[in-house]
Amino acid sequence: MAALRACRRHFTYALLFSALVNLLFIAPMLYMLQVYDRVIPTLGGATLLLLTVVLAFALMTFAGLDAIRTRLLVRAGIRLNRILAPEVIDATLVRPDGATRRLSRQAVREFDTLRQALTGPAVLAALDAPWVPIYILIGFLIHPWIGVLCIVGAGLSLFLAWRNEVATRARMERANAAAGRSYAEFDSTVASSDVVRALGMREAVVRGHLADRDEMLRLQTDASLAGGGLTALSRFTRQLIQSLALGLGALLAIDGKISPGSVFASMFIIGRALQPIDQLVGSWKTIIQARTAYAALNDLLNERPPEIALTRLPAPEGRLEVQGLTVTDPNQRPILLNVGFDVPSGQVVAIVGPSGAGKSTLVRTLAGAMLPAAGIIRFDGADQRNWSPERLAEHVGFMPQDSALFAGSIRDNISRFRGRLGDASDAIDADVIAAARLAGAHEMILRLPQGYDTQLGLGGRGLSAGQAQRVALARALFRDPRYLILDEPNSSLDAEGEQQLTETLRAAKNRGATILVVAHRMSILEVVDTLMVIRDGRVATVGPRDEVLKQLAAGAPERRRVPARTTEATS
Repeated sequence: MAALRACRRHFTYALLFSALVNLLFIAPMLYMLQVYDRVIPTLGGATLLLLTVVLAFALMTFAGLDAIRTRLLVRAGIRLNRILAPEVIDATLVRPDGATRRLSRQAVREFDTLRQALTGPAVLAALDAPWVPIYILIGFLIHPWIGVLCIVGAGLSLFLAWRNEVATRARMERANAAAGRSYAEFDSTVASSDVVRALGMREAVVRGHLADRDEMLRLQTDASLAGGGLTALSRFTRQLIQSLALGLGALLAIDGKISPGSVFASMFIIGRALQPIDQLVGSWKTIIQARTAYAALNDLLNERPPEIALTRLPAPEGRLEVQGLTVTDPNQRPILLNVGFDVPSGQVVAIVGPSGAGKSTLVRTLAGAMLPAAGIIRFDGADQRNWSPERLAEHVGFMPQDSALFAGSIRDNISRFRGRLGDASDAIDADVIAAARLAGAHEMILRLPQGYDTQLGLGGRGLSAGQAQRVALARALFRDPRYLILDEPNSSLDAEGEQQLTETLRAAKNRGATILVVAHRMSILEVVDTLMVIRDGRVATVGPRDEVLKQLAAGAPERRRVPARTTEATS
């Protein structure tokens, strides 16, 4: 991953400081050797004082280098966050298809898991692991049998680490997946807690989440029990080998093959040789979680479309062409099939049809909120895929069926949070108020406690459904886009609001905007030029408003009516 390579310098310096730390870790062993082999036999008080000063300096340096090493890893985590967090968050938004939604649901949490693992004990143990052969070599320098015992201990520890991997990997992956699902479902429930209370679903929902947690805990317990026994066995092995080193050293000292100080040095060296392996085994859960997170993030980022420097196209005039548009659900079943039509600039098209016919899917796809499986959408002749999504959105005002407001002020929502991108505050204010006036929301907003600065909660909570629709309409009208795509904009409006909506659409039409509006309530038909009927994911009828209304009123068999400049795509 490129982001990890960008942090290579931090890890390289951390590895260098680990080398110095491990060199200085030998200082207590040398101090012990000198005390037992030189100071005690010779009663050298001055030598002891000098050795103690040297040891204190070495340990102070050791502590300083260890702190610097930890600081480098923390800085690597900060740099990783600065480089990769924008990519991860953007990747969760750039692809609206179902597969990516599944990958992105826990993307930020997975990223934090990886980032924390790269600055924790597991990485420190990995940085110390290359020094295991050095400590084994020092064991051989003390005595060959001490070196052999080091190799045996390291081999046993590595075998237990391998067994830990085999025993826990699949279990931990299943447990992590269950935890991710449980957290995501709980977050969704909390976001709709008011509906849960209103429908008397609280007890049922609590039981459902408890069942999910029981399953998660069962899998985690299974993984922990499988790894816990091996972790305990690894620690037992380390302690046993250290004790055997002390016994072996004593036996060699009795035979006069090593000095008394080497007895304790051998125990120290073997303990230090086995410590990184023991730490890796103890951190195995973190390592598996980090590996799972790394794989998930790679999948997410690989699903992201490649960044292409697209030519900046001129502002569109309003013509919309749809050719052979097909949209499928996550199970690859068609929602829309071979839809095609042509809308001239400045026309108002009302899209009607029974529930589930695909009307919302059509307008969401036209607005770029969903990706088609096949077909072409053209804005002034240019394929939608040849537009930068952010630039095209400047010319498209989209209002979803559920309003979809966000946490922040009403001003921020109407302005599409342009203030975060550095746009001039005065210009934003003027454009926000102009959009609110056009949507008929200005007076309503002024009556709120803080007016345009009224803060909305998560999901845009804090407004009634009708108020939210007016704010969402103002957001769609922000900076006078050439295309307006509205999904049931009058579903929560009263009679006054519907009349205002009609006036808003008429004013936008007079300015040359191309408007597509999904409607169940027909109060807006007086400003409509073309009526399109969608049935079973296909265009059943399309034509001038009055002609289509006559067909529907007479109950005549539906047939395709194509007005001038309106065509049906062929398969």
